[in-house]
Amino acid sequence: MYAGRTETPCCLCANEDTVSRFEVPPRAVTLMKNGGPIAWRDIVGPVTLQFCADDWELVTELALEMDMHPLSRCNVAHASFSLREDFEALLSATKDEPDQTKQETELLERSRAVIENRDDPYTESRDIVEAIVIGLALSELEVIDTPPHQSAVAAAVAEKNNI
Repeated sequence: MYAGRTETPCCLCANEDTVSRFEVPPRAVTLMKNGGPIAWRDIVGPVTLQFCADDWELVTELALEMDMHPLSRCNVAHASFSLREDFEALLSATKDEPDQTKQETELLERSRAVIENRDDPYTESRDIVEAIVIGLALSELEVIDTPPHQSAVAAAVAEKNNI
């Protein structure tokens, strides 16, 4: 869906000069500011959030040090996503509701792989932050019980303490 803009601003402060971005599953829109009117099941593909340098530092700190995500402060109006066409209005026909579980599963598996390989020299901190935010969001939405990074951290602590 083309909304008339080509650049997506920082979802926290609307600054046009962004330095980092990551994807979250469509269901995460419900956790975002002004996300209520958006039918998350009609979103096609992932939701991309971008951050300016100052806010990226905050997001990184929230995810890595405080085990929190910034989604409740992100304005959905500054997110990038596509909505499926409204065939019901155009054709007077009913179309099945899209199943978002495949996409959520793929994002979650990718997040688990990043967390498991967090010591790999090719794994960037951006990847780890994205994985933590995805895990926390899906946990808060009760899609999963425990975010993948928490079980990995618990395993690392147990290994360190010879448990």
